[in-house]
Amino acid sequence: MFATPDEAEHAFYEALEQADPVRLMQVWADDEEIVCIHPGGLRVVGHDAVQESWQQILSSGPLRVRPMRPLVLLSMMSAVHVLIEQIATSGHPGASFANCYVTNIYHKGPTGWRMVMHHASPAPAEAGVLDLHDVPDMLH
Repeated sequence: MFATPDEAEHAFYEALEQADPVRLMQVWADDEEIVCIHPGGLRVVGHDAVQESWQQILSSGPLRVRPMRPLVLLSMMSAVHVLIEQIATSGHPGASFANCYVTNIYHKGPTGWRMVMHHASPAPAEAGVLDLHDVPDMLH
């Protein structure tokens, strides 16, 4: 379905902007081992549970999400995308944004590249404007 992990990621964010849960779930693998963690939320495991969580979120309408500054780790069968999402806090022009650190993991299977994990957590406001290495020389 998706020839590259970048194609899958583009389709994921396009589906969010269009509030289309059907298209969004086409990006996800059909496995029960998929995982989604929304900012401040509990871990959601399994296809049906992930689908239900996105349907609840998208029932409020489209999300204005701007994925930024991807860092991509790619191997033959998997890809990890670490990025920042800027999410509009309202649908009005001039809306303020909330930032999230996001990890999207894709696996290559018989039907192409599909998402197996999406993990988003709140990030500080300055995350969207800092250098590529957010805090250099700092260990956990």
